[in-house]
Amino acid sequence: MALHLTWMFSFGLLGNLVSCLVCLAPLPTFYQIRKNKTSEGFQSIPYVIALFSAMLWLFYAIFSEDAILLITINTFAFFMETGYIAVYLFYATKKVKILTFKLLLLFNIFGLGLICSLALFLTQGQKRVQVLGWICMIFSLCVFVAPLFIVRKVIRTKSVEFMPFSLSFFLTLSAVMWFFYGYLKKDQFVAVPNILGVFIWYHPDGAICNLQEPQENLGSGAYS
Repeated sequence: MALHLTWMFSFGLLGNLVSCLVCLAPLPTFYQIRKNKTSEGFQSIPYVIALFSAMLWLFYAIFSEDAILLITINTFAFFMETGYIAVYLFYATKKVKILTFKLLLLFNIFGLGLICSLALFLTQGQKRVQVLGWICMIFSLCVFVAPLFIVRKVIRTKSVEFMPFSLSFFLTLSAVMWFFYGYLKKDQFVAVPNILGVFIWYHPDGAICNLQEPQENLGSGAYS
């Protein structure tokens, strides 16, 4: 039993560390946004959905047992995603700002508010944990899928500047760590979405890896 708990804690700790790297992976993108003083060409939806997911998992972890490792990583993710969105909005055009604010209102204000209200007033005890777990599991898949909006642009432009390879790599590694943590903790809501997360990110990794191989024609300056 002690060995089981040790392995569970180890995978949870590794999941925290790798997920922190996932949160830090977009830093080069936002450095470029700050350098160019424009967020044109980048999308805010992956960060809005990631923020929404972090807030949901925090709410789930509050009512779940022995979920301190979920609380730590999602607290870190909450502050990082909030910072990314703030930088994005600062350099975005008026039209893009309006769209991003609409997304924030839809997901992070009305959506989260509705979920919290229904969970608090219509459920209690283990039933509340189950309901929140299902909701979190669904939106975890959204976090994995959301950056795929950018993959199309990566393949079309043959440039990885819109989606760092480190992001997709660490998403895959993070999914592996959290799957084993959820499996050992017997928490299906953590384990199941991360199985699908590994599958989803397997092909994007390959596509981006191929784009990073040396090309004969570098005329576009995509690899500068």
